[in-house]
Amino acid sequence: MSTVERFVSLWSQLQPIGRDPATGGYLRYTWSRPYFALRDWFQDQARERSLDVETDANGNLWAWWGDPHAGEAVVTGSHLDSVPYGGAYDGPLGIVSALLAVDVLRWRGVTPERPIGIVAFAEEEGARFGVACLGSRLLTGELTGERARALVDSDGVPLARAAAEAGLDPSRLGPDKARLALIGAFVELHIEQGRLLSNRAGGEALPLGVGSGTWPHGRWRLEFTGEANHAGTTLMPDRHDPMVTCAYTVLAANKQARLAGANATVGRVAVAPNATNAVPERVTAWLDARAADQSTLDDLVETVVRHATRRAARDGTTVSATTESISPEVRFDEKLRDRLVTALGGDVPVIGTGAGHDAAVLAGAAVATAMLFVRNPSGVSHSPAEQATDADCAAGVEGLARVLADLACR
Repeated sequence: MSTVERFVSLWSQLQPIGRDPATGGYLRYTWSRPYFALRDWFQDQARERSLDVETDANGNLWAWWGDPHAGEAVVTGSHLDSVPYGGAYDGPLGIVSALLAVDVLRWRGVTPERPIGIVAFAEEEGARFGVACLGSRLLTGELTGERARALVDSDGVPLARAAAEAGLDPSRLGPDKARLALIGAFVELHIEQGRLLSNRAGGEALPLGVGSGTWPHGRWRLEFTGEANHAGTTLMPDRHDPMVTCAYTVLAANKQARLAGANATVGRVAVAPNATNAVPERVTAWLDARAADQSTLDDLVETVVRHATRRAARDGTTVSATTESISPEVRFDEKLRDRLVTALGGDVPVIGTGAGHDAAVLAGAAVATAMLFVRNPSGVSHSPAEQATDADCAAGVEGLARVLADLACR
């Protein structure tokens, strides 16, 4: 059986889990029923390969080929959760590829001199509790257990309760320096989020690329408050409508991001009382902002909040901004990056990304980290339109196997 056939066989096992039949998108929130099904699948697949399986105190799943305490472990993996109605590949592709890469090494008789680990990080997307890369941030200490326990999902369920229902001890959430010290190198394979590999200037499209780093980015919660009133009896001059302020802020964010060459998105809004015939009392919006450098990002967010505040004064409303997460610019380890390029044959493009990843969190904790990207011909991500060919995914498996062999065997 070819690598393509083996990929299709294993990939097909995941495709129905958490898939919304109406949209084709995926609903794989952390510690939900689909997530538990994915977790069970991961554990079963690891045991079929005689890998030692464990769940750490933060809910991250680990599978080990060799004794992780032997030191300088080579770890690969990604995440299993999705954004609401997201695509199939973002996250799970890295898990499936890691399992198949282990198979490839064994078929070829490779005996690693260093332990190889596969990890599925918890809550990478932040779709349930609002903090992206939750599991890796807890592992590295970038996020404290105290703050994590205080997080609440959109249904009002505290993270502490959800963690307990998932079999974790909420009091143990937090930094795990001993586990972090086991990792000698971390390589994350991920679907490309964009079309740089397809639109390669001056060269042919290639199935794989190596990551150079990630843009600084963050999430801010904007609270707009006003006065609830009747939509039919309240004259327009008498209104204190926070939705108007919010709408203006969305347009301001769009304009300022374009001017700065950055990205700004308001993709989530909550309204109270959320009635068709009522002027809202409160609107909560979440701003996702990203830029090529930290100063541009800081200026962008400051400018957006300033515009919102000025507009609120005109509308008779108020606005407040709360930082929910910030991820600084990350440059992946250059020596490891160059080693990956060499292991993949040399003619591999090195590309940056505006997306956040667990790899960037580990890099920020001084772990030697690198990323492999598999070509996405649609350029679309966080959507059912996200795609990759089976042949390209198989190339990703083969490439990851070469990289793991290079790192774990000398």
